[in-house]
Amino acid sequence: MRDVILHAFDWKYRDVADRADRIATVGYGAVLLSPPLYSDEKGPDWWQRYQPKDYRVVRSRLGRKADLRAAIGALHAHGVKVYADVVFNHMANERRRDPLNFPGEAELTRYREERDTFEQDRLFGNLDDGLFSPWDFHASGNIRDWLNDIESEEFSLNGLPDLELNQWVVDQQRGCLRALNELGFDGYRVDAVKHLPDEHIRRVFETSDMAGRYLFGEALTANDQEERIFLWPLVGSTSMCFYDFPLHETLRRTFAPSGSMRELVDPAAFGQALPSWRAVTVAVTHDIPNNDGFRWQLLERQDEFLAKAYLMGRDGGVPMVYSDHNESAGKFPADRDRWAGAWERADITAMIAFHNGVHGEPQRTLYEADGFLVLARGDRGVVAINKSGEWQNPRIWTWGLRHGRYRCMIHGHDMEVDGDQFDFAIPPRQAQLWLWQEG
Repeated sequence: MRDVILHAFDWKYRDVADRADRIATVGYGAVLLSPPLYSDEKGPDWWQRYQPKDYRVVRSRLGRKADLRAAIGALHAHGVKVYADVVFNHMANERRRDPLNFPGEAELTRYREERDTFEQDRLFGNLDDGLFSPWDFHASGNIRDWLNDIESEEFSLNGLPDLELNQWVVDQQRGCLRALNELGFDGYRVDAVKHLPDEHIRRVFETSDMAGRYLFGEALTANDQEERIFLWPLVGSTSMCFYDFPLHETLRRTFAPSGSMRELVDPAAFGQALPSWRAVTVAVTHDIPNNDGFRWQLLERQDEFLAKAYLMGRDGGVPMVYSDHNESAGKFPADRDRWAGAWERADITAMIAFHNGVHGEPQRTLYEADGFLVLARGDRGVVAINKSGEWQNPRIWTWGLRHGRYRCMIHGHDMEVDGDQFDFAIPPRQAQLWLWQEG
């Protein structure tokens, strides 16, 4: 089973369609597209895709409805699922005379004047009428206490008009999801899910319309307190999956100079990772490099590489690979080419090949220490990660492993495993993913 998700962050739909064959060949099982709902077509900034103007239209800088349909069709033709990023917490923060009427009188006039083209991009509903009015928004002001769960749900995110949970809003959001389902989407990432009340999630996402769709939410947290307030209650009260930010925190702690790799043997057993069947695992998400307030959560480059090898090598969770177009590099030059084109970089494709080769195989520990870790995946895969600055040479028992030739999918080296014991050699600050080739 191929389940790795490619986060094609801010990719244009035509580029997705053109690369569908290569995406499948690399081994991805799904692609997450940036929000497809109507947003500023000329807006160059990624965040503008996260400020919808109208649920009933598919049009943005990424393309139009026909382009999106072609991208979905191309991926499906290669057996790759397609997920949409949906933003239902808020609408666009726009400076105009009627900022709480959506899409607003100017857009409605444009719909009438350009009726043919907007009908081509219509997703559902009647574009002669407005979608939301001031009655559909909270009037509480901006969030001031970011650890207050009531403010988090009822107040606005930095001026973004925060939607009220009323029947009209629920009906429009459910109608939007039904239309996206008909367009061919297989699942959805729910943006800013920690800012949505539980009832909202149940009424909009946990419905018969969504049966069989893969749902995962973004409840961004950075420490145990935030997880206790925002994430764990959602895990307990909903059935959707979530970004595994507890595991991301564990990775940051593990790869710190004082951290121990022993924490990565079974972090979920200690509440330091989500249950494996509820987790989308990440070494980085688009919010972390692109938002000043989250950049402190970035792993050092080599640590991020080691974290990716661990996430692809372990048993548990659905790994996601973030690949952008240097969106953060304009403000942070050191980011240049760090994630651009990452989706088909040699180390990532090697990790995906290993992950797909051992998918579903049980995990057991072959050797653990503060500075390094060796895991087995079933009888034909071995994961070795050394965060320390020195060579490590652990001796492992080969019981339960197939004897014969193994290849490191990352570095291309071969090794022969035979006898009852085997001495590994793990270079400093490196990871190895060994896959059995033949007896």
